[in-house]
Amino acid sequence: MANQNNLVSRIMQIEQLRRQSLLTLSTIILLTLIGFLSTMYFAHAVGESALGAYFLFLAYFSTLNLILDGGLAGAAVKRISEGEEKDEYFTAVFALKIFLLVTSILFLYSARPFIENIDHSGMYSWLIIALIIGVLSSSVSDGNYGSGKVGINQICGFINSAGCTVFQVIAVYLGLGATGLAGGFIFGMIASMLIGFRFFNLKLKKFNVDHLKKIFSYSFWTFLASSGSLVFSYADVILIGYFLKNADVGIYRVVFQFTTAATFTTTAMRTVLFPKVSNWHSHGKLDMAEDAFAKGITYSLLLAVPVFVGGLLLGDKMLYLFYGEGFVRGTQTFYVLLAVQIVNVFMFLQTMYLSALNRPKDSFNATVIAAATNVILDILLIPVLGILGAAVATLMAMLLNSLLAHLALKRTIHVRLNSQEIKNIVLAALAMGLIVGFYRMIMPISSILLILVPIILGAISYIFLLLKLDTSIRSEVIQLGRQIGLSWPQKT
Repeated sequence: MANQNNLVSRIMQIEQLRRQSLLTLSTIILLTLIGFLSTMYFAHAVGESALGAYFLFLAYFSTLNLILDGGLAGAAVKRISEGEEKDEYFTAVFALKIFLLVTSILFLYSARPFIENIDHSGMYSWLIIALIIGVLSSSVSDGNYGSGKVGINQICGFINSAGCTVFQVIAVYLGLGATGLAGGFIFGMIASMLIGFRFFNLKLKKFNVDHLKKIFSYSFWTFLASSGSLVFSYADVILIGYFLKNADVGIYRVVFQFTTAATFTTTAMRTVLFPKVSNWHSHGKLDMAEDAFAKGITYSLLLAVPVFVGGLLLGDKMLYLFYGEGFVRGTQTFYVLLAVQIVNVFMFLQTMYLSALNRPKDSFNATVIAAATNVILDILLIPVLGILGAAVATLMAMLLNSLLAHLALKRTIHVRLNSQEIKNIVLAALAMGLIVGFYRMIMPISSILLILVPIILGAISYIFLLLKLDTSIRSEVIQLGRQIGLSWPQKT
C-alpha cells in the first residue's frame, strides 16, 4: 500500500498538462484495446450484417443526438471553463437540453414510418431510451470536463466503454445480436453517469437572458461545425447502407475503427488541450497556446505515422486473422483510411483550436464546405467503388477541411510545427517499415500469434530509433520517467 501511495504521489507531482495527457492517453489506449478485442469477438460471433445493423443504430443515434444537443455541449464546456458564473451556464444549458429532448422525441414518434430499418430491427425503443440517457450522461460529463476535471472525465469515459463492452459480450454470447449491442451502449452511459455524478460539484441556479445569449452566440456555430463533423463520422455509413448492404456497413465501420489505432495521441491531445487553450485565450496567453499546438501536432504524429507505415505492410493479414475472411475485401479501404488518420491529426487539432479560441464560426466555415464535399463525393463514388469510394471521399474532404482550418487559424495565432521532430518521426517510421517488410518477406504469417511478432518487433524498433534520433523527445521521456520514479540508463 505504501508503494502504491508513493507512486500516486509521484504521478501527482508531474506537471499538470503532462499528467493529464498521460492519463488521457493511457485511458484511450486501454479503451481502444478493449474495443478492438470486443469487435473481433463480435465479428466472428455475429458477422458483418449484425454489426452493420448496430452501426446504423449508432449513426441514427448520433444524428438525433446532435439535433437535441444543438451545440450546447461545446458551449457548456467553453463557458464553464472560463470560470465565471459556472452554475448559471450549466443550468441554462441543461434546461435547453431537456426542451430539445422532448421536442426530438415527439419528432421521432412522428417520423417512425420513415425509419423502418431501425423499427424492424427491434431497436426503435432502444433509440428513444438512448437519447434520454444520453442527455443526462452528457450533462454530467460536460460539467466535469468544463470544470477542468479531465482525469475524472477520462475515467468515466473508460467506465462507459468498459461497461458497454462487458454488457455487449454477455448479450452476444446469449444470442441477442444487434439488440444486445444497443443495450450495452445504453448501459455504458448509465454506468459512467453514476460515477461522474459523485465528482460533480455544479448546482442548478437561476439564469437570465444574458447567459442564454452567450450560450447561443457560441453554440450556434459549434452546432453547425458539429454537424459537419457528424457528416465525416456517419454520412458515409448511412449512404453505404442506402446504396449497398448491411454487411458492407459492417466491413467499413470495422475497418475504420481499426485505423483509429493511429489516433490515440491525437484524441488525447485534443481532449486535454481544449479547456487549457480556452483558458489561455481568455487570459491573453496566446504564446502558450502556440507552443502547445506545435507539441500537440508532434505528439499526435508520434503514433499516426508508424501505424500508417505498419498498416500498409500488414493490413491484409491483420484483417483476415483478427476479424475473419469476410473482412479482407476491406483491405484497400483500410489503406486509404490509414491516410485519413494522418490528415485527421491536423484537421482535428486545428478545428479544436478554432473553437477554443472562440472562433467557432471559422471552424464551421471550414467544416461545412468539407462536409458538403464529402456527401457529394460519397454519392458519386460509393455506387462506383463501393466502400472504397466512401474512404476516398472522406480523405479528399478531410484534406480540404484541414487546409481551410489552417488558413483560418493562422489569422489568429502563429501556427508553427516542430519540423525537425516530425522529420525524425518519419525517418524512424520508415526504418521500422524496412525491418517489418523484410520480416514479412522471409517469415510466413498464418496465425494471430505470428502476426503479433512483426507488430511487436516494429513497435520496439520504432521506439528505439526515435529515441536515438530525437533528443527533445528523449528528454521528455526521461523527465517524465524520473518524475514517476523510473530510472534511465546513464552514459559511462
